[in-house]
Amino acid sequence: MTIMNNFNLHIPTQLYFGKDQHKELSRLIPANSKILLLYGGGSIKHNGIYEQVIGELSSFDVIEFGGIEANPQYTTLTKALELIKLNEINFLLAVGGGS
Repeated sequence: MTIMNNFNLHIPTQLYFGKDQHKELSRLIPANSKILLLYGGGSIKHNGIYEQVIGELSSFDVIEFGGIEANPQYTTLTKALELIKLNEINFLLAVGGGS
């Protein structure tokens, strides 16, 4: 017989789409956040979004994790989790079309 432990799960998520939405980042991210910036194949570096986002995050401690597949492999996710634990990340920011 399997016994389920009681728990509550609260996952607040905000999605911002459209022109100049990166300008909202410094207002939306709590002060002193340690951010894991997540992105896929790198199109954000080719289309200029990367520079805009990094500019808005200049007052934060940011660790990057790029190269995430469209359908992430388990090994990719465990690598991200290792970074989260190692760097005591407390905020995830996914940027790009497949985020």
